[in-house]
Amino acid sequence: MLSASALRYCHDRHRDPVIDSVSLRVKAGEIVGLTGDSGAGKSTLGRLLAGLLRPQAGRIELDGTPLPRHGLQPVQLLMQTPELAVNPRWRIERILHEAWTPDTTLLEALSIRRDWYSRFPHELSGGELQRVTVARALAPGVRYLIADEISSMLDALTQAELWHALLQVVASRRMGMLVISHDAALLSRVANRCYRLNAGQLDALA
Repeated sequence: MLSASALRYCHDRHRDPVIDSVSLRVKAGEIVGLTGDSGAGKSTLGRLLAGLLRPQAGRIELDGTPLPRHGLQPVQLLMQTPELAVNPRWRIERILHEAWTPDTTLLEALSIRRDWYSRFPHELSGGELQRVTVARALAPGVRYLIADEISSMLDALTQAELWHALLQVVASRRMGMLVISHDAALLSRVANRCYRLNAGQLDALA
């Protein structure tokens, strides 16, 4: 289980915290939705849960132990803008193989073509590059995903294809996932339960 207890985080210590006493649990095989207004702190919470930010109070644990500080991280963050998650000077093959070597089944499920391998990130569309970052994040040992608005910049068909492939992998591996989105329809389709982040606090949605 990925658990957060009484998290507090403030971007500027002289201002009100963007995350204030937030507690959340995501079980293996469970998909939890998170929504909220722009600037409410959803992405900050996602980065905290993935270990990319350190809480100023509270704790984050995986099965009762702190997240590891080194090596492959069992909680991976998928970003809204994949361009910010890759090295623009690396070719796609090197990006894909940064953490592991994705198998053919996964590449086919995500519609990743071999002829992309010699290209640079700017030579792929946003949807194509997002598929690459998803494949890279699904290395063995990764148990939880934080999907932060990963399809909001994509057309409807690409969104549907990406989510279909991702949800199949998540289900087959019994991975847990936090889906951050403004899209209520998406959250109603994919999430087992949903929360709204407002004024630094989590409210459960019916």
